[in-house]
Amino acid sequence: MNNSIFKPFTLLIFPVLLVMLNLTHTLQAQPLGEANWENVPQILDAIREPVFPDKDYIITDFGAEQSDALPAIREAIRTANEEGGGRVVIPEGEWLSKGPVHLKSNVNLHISENAVLRFSENPEDYLPQVLTRWEGTEAFNFSPLIYAYHVNNVAITGKGTIDGNAENGFGTWRDKQKPAQNRLREMGGNGTPVHERVFGLDDYLRPSMIQFFGSSQILIEDVTIHDSPMWVNHIIFSSHITVRGITVESYRLNNDGVAIDSSTLVLIENNSFSTGDDSIVIKSGRDQDAWKIGRPTEHVVVRNNYMEGHNALAIGSEMSGGARNIFMEDNQLGKVRSAIYFKSNLDRGGFIRNVRVRNIEVEEAEILLRFSTDYHSHRGGNYPAVYDDFVIENVTAEKANLAVEATGVAQEPIRNVWVKNLVVKEGEKDQEINHVENFNFENVKVNGKTIEVKL
Repeated sequence: MNNSIFKPFTLLIFPVLLVMLNLTHTLQAQPLGEANWENVPQILDAIREPVFPDKDYIITDFGAEQSDALPAIREAIRTANEEGGGRVVIPEGEWLSKGPVHLKSNVNLHISENAVLRFSENPEDYLPQVLTRWEGTEAFNFSPLIYAYHVNNVAITGKGTIDGNAENGFGTWRDKQKPAQNRLREMGGNGTPVHERVFGLDDYLRPSMIQFFGSSQILIEDVTIHDSPMWVNHIIFSSHITVRGITVESYRLNNDGVAIDSSTLVLIENNSFSTGDDSIVIKSGRDQDAWKIGRPTEHVVVRNNYMEGHNALAIGSEMSGGARNIFMEDNQLGKVRSAIYFKSNLDRGGFIRNVRVRNIEVEEAEILLRFSTDYHSHRGGNYPAVYDDFVIENVTAEKANLAVEATGVAQEPIRNVWVKNLVVKEGEKDQEINHVENFNFENVKVNGKTIEVKL
């Protein structure tokens, strides 16, 4: 592992990081009602979007060069932050950034129409390491391409394009990551201090494209995002989050469109996702590392989005901190593997509860509605997740190989599920259901035939 660049960085800021990290982990969600559709307006009213002074900081005024605009972008962000905030504008044209853009409070990074902000392919450009959460376990790893750590009132907006340019760089690393991936999971399981979890050039752990860590009043709006190294928009330990009107076209495996991770008060609306993994996924950390932190994702509204490619609407599988009060409505799905997917494994612990889904239209799915508790379990299976209180209604698919799959376990059945008005116009199989408790169908039809729950 090459971490020589990181060592002085650790010695200088680690005491500060410990204090800030502890503050992040003790933040509490606002108290809101249980999961009923009447609570959605309450969640939306509670979300605070960022507001910025009417002042622009155009990167060309800071000496930006198209061959490497990063120094000018950093200077514009620093100046805007020190002067009370505003828009840092990437103007029309193609701009290369040889390294990560780190956002500061009260800054709106604005990608203008016909502008392309393209990131370099060289992994060394994304050192020194920063604090992140990698597949649910905290570590110091390469900086995400756009990164915000403990900021407030911040945005990424505009009609332009952000290009991760991962194909010949980070995008080649997935097949090399397994040793470091396993080592990090062991560190999370045995409680290795976070500052000792340092990964670098010889470890091949890809960074997220855009990441907000421990932040609030976040807006991501209108931008188009291509070719991410890993998770596209990853938001961790944060609150007051709006993702609106973006287009994600990124087809690599692990290119989840939006991953909301141990965060609260979230609105995801009017977006378009064509992805190589989950379009929208709710997460809250992996196994012992997340149990210790104990921060669920809660009070989330997902509405009026289009999704295609891999899985669409998902919770898990890194959900050990829990997920609750999740609302998904009025979404359109193209061809997907699993349309509505709740996933954990027998090592994961945690819970998924108080979930409401309605008014979903699907072109084609391998599995339309899926509850899985056996997703890649391999460490003994002693900690099954709790699944409780789901209402899924008004879901229509033109085609689906399997309408409903629910796989609980004897010691922890999937409980209190109501599936209403679910229709598969052309299907091969209606259900595979095991180890459930109070699992109900009401007006569920496959190939024009009403079906009942078979236990």
